[in-house]
Amino acid sequence: MLKQIQGLHHVTSMASGAQSNNDFFTKVLGLRRVKKTVNFDAPDVYHLYYGDETGTPGTVMTYFPFPRAARGRPGAGEVGITAFSVPKGALHWWQDRLATFDVKGVKTETRFGEARLLFDGPDGDGFVLVEVDGDARAPWTGNGVPEDVAIRGFHSTDMRLRDVGASTELLRFMGYETLETADNITRLHIPGGNEANVIDLTQVSAAPAAQGAGSVHHVAFAVENRAKQLEVRKALMDTGYQVTPVIDRDYFWAIYFRTPGGVLFEVATNEPGFDRDEDTAHLGEALKLPSQHEHLRDQLVSQYLEPIHD
Repeated sequence: MLKQIQGLHHVTSMASGAQSNNDFFTKVLGLRRVKKTVNFDAPDVYHLYYGDETGTPGTVMTYFPFPRAARGRPGAGEVGITAFSVPKGALHWWQDRLATFDVKGVKTETRFGEARLLFDGPDGDGFVLVEVDGDARAPWTGNGVPEDVAIRGFHSTDMRLRDVGASTELLRFMGYETLETADNITRLHIPGGNEANVIDLTQVSAAPAAQGAGSVHHVAFAVENRAKQLEVRKALMDTGYQVTPVIDRDYFWAIYFRTPGGVLFEVATNEPGFDRDEDTAHLGEALKLPSQHEHLRDQLVSQYLEPIHD
């Protein structure tokens, strides 16, 4: 069993527009945009990152906004819901705030004794706020959300699978332990991990999901550094998984592999962080391009990347 993985690092999804995506995460949810860059594999598309003040691993939601992209079709083999942690008693405030912004799909529920507020993102993305007692992570409050109700970071992701068995086995190999089960949901967590250390697996009989706007592209797990990442890569490959070589994403190093249930997993390093090319006070303000795409800056700005108004 692996000991290097600490919990979630980031979750990356797809959107149909950069401005609406930026407004939702900064103006509605009150997160900070910590990086404005491009998809390294398709530089005519933004890659936007939202999180706490510095983009701490375990807090960062990222998006590829493909202009006018068709919506994805929910189903099996995907991360269906991304959950954020908020303090105890915060849900009433959030319910009022989401109503003010006419957010769709708002409803309350309880899962494993936790109060939850579900809602949709602008592209039908599935989100939930979970009340957590004692989450010590410092929230970003620069966008007007009071500290006593602000999002602390991720709580968990909820993977929809036709068969949870093989994915449960994989997550146990990655260091997770089964915490609780109820009906068709299995909850796993990493003891002693970061605060974003929970994964829910929901067994469904749905048809396979089709990715599009509102779909999660991949979920990333955190390791401390490149040495730990190489240990994880070797162990996964020795177990039979097809894992990519290490890829430099400027703000972290990444490896990817496909899970038995069809979800794309990434293992990302905590180093070097989002302040490697911007001062912390100005994170996410300027368009940052990877060196291999810097020569395309004028063309990308004038022809492909829509202006984002903060």
